[in-house]
Amino acid sequence: MHESTKRLSYPYIIWISIMIIVPMLLIFLYSIIDPSDGNPLAFRFTLDNYIKFFNPIYMATLARSLWIALISTIFCLLFGYPLAWVISQCSLKRQSSLLLLFIMPMWINMLLRTYAWISILGKNGILNNILEFFNIAPIDIMYTDFAIVLGMVYNFLPFMVLPIHTALTKVDKNLIYAARDLGANNRQVFTRVVFPLTLPGIITGVIMVFLPAVSTFVIPQLLGGGQYMMIGNLIEKQFLLTGNWYFGSALSMILMIFILLSIWLMKRFDSDGQAGGALPW
Repeated sequence: MHESTKRLSYPYIIWISIMIIVPMLLIFLYSIIDPSDGNPLAFRFTLDNYIKFFNPIYMATLARSLWIALISTIFCLLFGYPLAWVISQCSLKRQSSLLLLFIMPMWINMLLRTYAWISILGKNGILNNILEFFNIAPIDIMYTDFAIVLGMVYNFLPFMVLPIHTALTKVDKNLIYAARDLGANNRQVFTRVVFPLTLPGIITGVIMVFLPAVSTFVIPQLLGGGQYMMIGNLIEKQFLLTGNWYFGSALSMILMIFILLSIWLMKRFDSDGQAGGALPW
């Protein structure tokens, strides 16, 4: 790399250092110190903040967060892949219009999008008004796991559709034609040709959905009514309500470890799939 090219990267390196590396180092430092008599300048190093996490209540909170994020990611994949497939089969002009429909809601603040679901799912919301119009008993969806998962799927579905659509548009149609000429049926074409080629897009979509789903606190707070504590809500509570930045930092580091481990496992799966070629289904 030429010296002039290296110099162009200096602002980027400085920006990354200030906005990401330094804050992460501070969070890590807060997670391993314990101030003396409330004085942050007189502290001792300790692992008590991490040990505190192994309380069954906090571990259950993390497990619930991972579970709800996993369920939301699965539903996003189940809905997102067929939608991306349908869009990819349209003309280029229509593809642009359909993708715009998925992107436009992302221009609105997530808080407002989530509030909209309260007016839909609430006790006197649009859904129950429609049911009452047809003399059907109203249903109580708000403040349940279902409402939280529904809110996550709605907010994060575009993050699944876009990378899968990109992967689908890059599939060489000649490979599909060749598979059909060799006698492959629709299921075999999909499982042995299309799906393996779009696996990188699926992995990207899963990561882009799982990461915000496992750490979000707005959706569980609004659609869960505060009754369903997730790890994002717990971290927010430590920083904003109890003022225990040290335990909140430890929770943030633990969550980051789980996220990095999840990314590594998914990337490992993607690498194994690419190394093995077509899937033997």
